[in-house]
Amino acid sequence: MPNRSGKKQDINEKAFSIVRQLTGQAPAVEPEREKNPAAVALGRLGGLKGGKARARNLSPKQLSEIGKKAASARWSKKD
Repeated sequence: MPNRSGKKQDINEKAFSIVRQLTGQAPAVEPEREKNPAAVALGRLGGLKGGKARARNLSPKQLSEIGKKAASARWSKKD
């Protein structure tokens, strides 16, 4: 995953950097590093079982409280 800064690039700065790249005045953007397939598989495996394993360990009352909290957060958002 690439490092991300909290600052977004202005549209004019973005256009300027694209023009510089196309004209050869700026170095090309380096491609992302390839991910280790073994690490990807392990991360995916943990991610696939995460929610189901957590739900199995919670009591029905806890599941209900979490669901109510999620529903109220979802419906309380203002557009």
